[in-house]
Amino acid sequence: MKDKTLSPSAYTWAKWLCIIVLPALSTLIVICSNIWGWGEIGDKIAQTITAIATFLGTILCISNYNYYKKDGK
Repeated sequence: MKDKTLSPSAYTWAKWLCIIVLPALSTLIVICSNIWGWGEIGDKIAQTITAIATFLGTILCISNYNYYKKDGK
């Protein structure tokens, strides 16, 4: 079976997306939603982004654990 690990640059990019970009985007949407009176739609979008960030972060964490476990590090 082919090894399905991410390259270091792809892992760094994905980690940056999950830790910095998606939470910041979610916060921006909540704040703008309150300022501009978008109602529930802003909250729903922000909650969806947060759920995606959490899911991706979990997958990256599991992947990272398996990578180091495989190499015996």
